[in-house]
Amino acid sequence: MYRIDILLKQKNRLFHTRDLALLWQIQNDNTLYTQIKRYVAKGILVAVQKGLYATVAVGELDPCTLGAAIIHRYGYVSCEYVLARAGGIFQAQQSITFISSVSLNITIAGHHFLVRQLKDRFLYNDTDLHTDSGILVASPERAAADVLYFNPQYHFDNRRVLNWTQVKNIQKIVGYI
Repeated sequence: MYRIDILLKQKNRLFHTRDLALLWQIQNDNTLYTQIKRYVAKGILVAVQKGLYATVAVGELDPCTLGAAIIHRYGYVSCEYVLARAGGIFQAQQSITFISSVSLNITIAGHHFLVRQLKDRFLYNDTDLHTDSGILVASPERAAADVLYFNPQYHFDNRRVLNWTQVKNIQKIVGYI
């Protein structure tokens, strides 16, 4: 089977360089980079950033999926992005906020991603996290607990949309307090 057939039959539309090596069973880095370079030149692959490629235009990708691929490690969507979607804050969010083990502030294809670094002992606690289209997303209450960890004086525009008993419970379970 041809490499292009293998690539285009995948459900996933974002690939890291090592993903392509495994998919195509290429062990030689020169062969891999040559193949990627040819596919980018032909328009089969779109270079998103160094080491990250897509089989569709970057604008067609789900922004949260793109953000998770950029981070390329464990992380979840949280803080202001989740709170704004839940109605807890009214300010328009210019960025999608992730929590991960690294700190990052990057804009790609018109999407701004803010990644906040959290200590491993808090990060890997999956209390009130759920999967949405393959991406981990915090509940509004977990997002509130996370944002209060980073800024204890944070102002919520609409406190009524959150279950504050559950927020306190999450803070205790995760270990924030």
